[in-house]
Amino acid sequence: MTERVLILGGRGRIGSSVAQDLLVHTQAQVTITGRTPNYGTGDRRLQFLLLDLADVEKLRKAIASTDLVIHCAGPFHYRDTNVLEICIEHGVNYLDVSDHRSYTSKALSYNDAAVSAGITAIINTGIFPGISNSMVRQGVEQFDTPEKIHLSYLVSGSGGAGVTVMRTTFLGLQQPFDAWIDSQWQTVKPYSLRENIDFPSPYGSSGVYWFDMPETFTLPHAFPSVKTVITKFGSVPDFYNHLTWMAAHIFPKQLIQQKGAIEFLAHVSHLMTDVTNRFSGIGVAVRSEITGYKGDKTATFCSTLVHENTALASGCGTGSIAQLLLNGTLKKPGVSPVEEALPTDLFEQTMQSRGIKINSEWSDV
Repeated sequence: MTERVLILGGRGRIGSSVAQDLLVHTQAQVTITGRTPNYGTGDRRLQFLLLDLADVEKLRKAIASTDLVIHCAGPFHYRDTNVLEICIEHGVNYLDVSDHRSYTSKALSYNDAAVSAGITAIINTGIFPGISNSMVRQGVEQFDTPEKIHLSYLVSGSGGAGVTVMRTTFLGLQQPFDAWIDSQWQTVKPYSLRENIDFPSPYGSSGVYWFDMPETFTLPHAFPSVKTVITKFGSVPDFYNHLTWMAAHIFPKQLIQQKGAIEFLAHVSHLMTDVTNRFSGIGVAVRSEITGYKGDKTATFCSTLVHENTALASGCGTGSIAQLLLNGTLKKPGVSPVEEALPTDLFEQTMQSRGIKINSEWSDV
C-alpha cells in the first residue's frame, strides 16, 4: 500500500523542499497544504489541500487519513502543539522543522502520550537544528568522554528560504537565554560574543554570534557528560551580522518585541537579500567541534558540511528521516529531538544517498 504524507506549510520554501526530497527518495503520495488556493502541482504523486491550521476539524480529518505528518508551518515561536496532539490521538507519526526552544519544550512534554499511542514523533529536523544535531552525535560517539560541543552555522543571504526565516532570526533576538556552560546554566545575550570561525571554502573565516537554538538545551540532555554547549550563528555578507547585532543591542527592547516591528524588519531584510543573493549565493555551512577524552588524551573532532542551498539542505534533513519512518527502518515511540532518535549509521547512509558530504578531522588539544 502506498504511504501517505501530509506536509503542513508545504508550499513554503522549506516545506516544498521536503516534498521534493520525498518524491525523489520514496514512493509516497504527498499532500501539501496552504492557506490560499493552488492551481495544480504538476506531479501525479503530489496533491494540494487548502487548509488553515486554525480550522481544527479540517486539520483533524486530514491528519486522520494520512500515515505521516510533517509540520513545516513556522515560525514555531507562535505555534501550539495542536498538530502533535492530534497525531497522537489518531496514531499518526510526526516530524517537524521546529527551531525554537519554547515549542521544543512544549512538544517534549507529550513524550509519554506518544509512547502510549505507539507513535514516533521527531522534532527539530531540517539542517540546523537537524543534520547539525546528527553531526554532533556522530562526533560525540568518537570519544570515551565528550566534554564540549561547539556548533557554528553560517547562511548566505536568504538561504533560499522565505520571509518566515527572517522572522525567526529577529524573534530570536528578543530575550536573553540560558546556555549550558561549565556544567551550569548561564544567561547569554543573543547575538553577542562574536567569534571568527574557519569554515570550508567558499566561506573561510567568518563571524558567528550566540543564538538561541533548541539544541542549546536538548544536546546537554542527550549527552550528560558534556559540560559546555555553544550554538552560534552568522550571515554572509558580513554587514548583515552588524545590522542584526544592532537590532539585538541598540534597538529599544520594546520595539524588537512588537510583532509589527518584527514583520517590518523581516520584510525589509528579505528584500535586501533578494539583491545580495545574486553575489553571495544562498548556501549554508555547518561546523561541529567536539572536544573530550579519547583514551587518556584530550582531542578535538571537527566535522563540516557545506551545501549550496540552505532550504534544499533542510529538505534533505527532514526528508531523510521521513524516508526511514515510511520504510519502517526507524521507529522510536515518544517525542524526541533528532539526536536522540536517529542512529549514526542511518544518518550516514541517508546523507550519502543524497550526495551530502560531511568532512571530518582530528586534532590534539
